[in-house]
Amino acid sequence: MKTCLITGASGGVATALADALRSQGWRLALVSRDAGKLQPADGELAIEADVATEAGAEAAIAQATEAFGHPPDAVAHCAGAILIAPIGRTTEVQYRACMAANLDSAFFVSKAYAPRVQKSDRPGALLFFSSVAAGIGVSNHAVIAMAKAGVEGLVRSLAADFSSAGLRVNAIAPGLMRTPATERMLSNESAAKAIAGQYPLGRHGEAGDAAALGAFLLSDAAGWVSGQVIGLDGGFQAVRPYVKPA
Repeated sequence: MKTCLITGASGGVATALADALRSQGWRLALVSRDAGKLQPADGELAIEADVATEAGAEAAIAQATEAFGHPPDAVAHCAGAILIAPIGRTTEVQYRACMAANLDSAFFVSKAYAPRVQKSDRPGALLFFSSVAAGIGVSNHAVIAMAKAGVEGLVRSLAADFSSAGLRVNAIAPGLMRTPATERMLSNESAAKAIAGQYPLGRHGEAGDAAALGAFLLSDAAGWVSGQVIGLDGGFQAVRPYVKPA
């Protein structure tokens, strides 16, 4: 049975990914700063830890490793936070919180997991989440763009450092997806229509879109995919549709 640790496991994308992996027979360890928000299935672990700290990330990976009898076959790092604000109105507290939630957490989870895979006789897979804002300029996204660009650099560095150990490292860079964290932005029809209109495929994303791609990247079917940042954005970064003259 394949095993996976999911951070930020109470979030919308993480919940959808957990459902997708369960349906494929994976055993899961779910991690959150508030274990009371987790809903593990029978036989799954619920771990309370703040993976934005080195001690928290180490504790989470150690608990899962002990329970599974080996390092998790995969780690999906879904923890993070969104900050959309002009740089001039971004406080130092907001800046540091955003960097900690997105970039520090990615580093410390990697530090706890990758060396364990290196010492194991089992390959591993590590999945991160970036953002379209790391690849193309989006207004009022300065801090989150910085944090996620750092995550993308980490993906490539880790893939180089640990490829000989069989550790695959990839990231998904989504556009806006409907989750509890973004529901406010899509709360009325006109706002949802305006957001959907930014995407060439004519809709915003859903948590299930990320879950499907994430489950693939963690699976053996993606066994020759590593060091990649894959856009999941309805064509937002890649294409500009032809607009017919009025």
